[in-house]
Amino acid sequence: MDAATMTRPDLKALITDVADAIVSHADELTTLDQAIGDGDHGLNMKRGFEAVKADSAAFAEKPLPEALKAIGTKLVMTVGGASGPLFGTLFMTLGKEIAAQPGRADFTVALAKAIDAVAARGKSQPGQKTMLDVLYPVQAAVAAGKSPLEIADLADAAAEATKPLKAIRGRASFLGDRSIGHMDAGARSTALIVRAIAETLEADA
Repeated sequence: MDAATMTRPDLKALITDVADAIVSHADELTTLDQAIGDGDHGLNMKRGFEAVKADSAAFAEKPLPEALKAIGTKLVMTVGGASGPLFGTLFMTLGKEIAAQPGRADFTVALAKAIDAVAARGKSQPGQKTMLDVLYPVQAAVAAGKSPLEIADLADAAAEATKPLKAIRGRASFLGDRSIGHMDAGARSTALIVRAIAETLEADA
């Protein structure tokens, strides 16, 4: 399965699998955020993606661009905190920029624009211990033609690589050097989403 041939059942399964990945790792995300953040990332993300899952059938009835924009809007409304606007911006901008039946080249360009929108919204850049430290390498891997599971492995490694970084943005930045040695919860959430998408695409290939 790829985006160009995705059916409504495919899209519903993809949305459900992504939501389940976040919900099932909520405790892990909370633990990560308790170390260097407000401690509410896991709960906030769980709430948002449970809401997305609840509306998955309705989202899957929409063309892909509209579905992505609706998911982004739902995340902004339900996740809360800083993560809601950031993850919401990712999905909404991707929906705005993507074609209804995108090929890899179309998706690569749309993803780049969506990630840049997240960077602008968060006033951040790679290397500052945020979700961008996963998103930009993922986009580069998509552009390079890597397979879904290769991209997922890269996303996991990129999240792991946030541990030695000093946080520059977000709540974690208040800790200064004490933020070093901990994985960023937003980066981990992003990697979970990437792996869920990759495994669903591979399973249905």
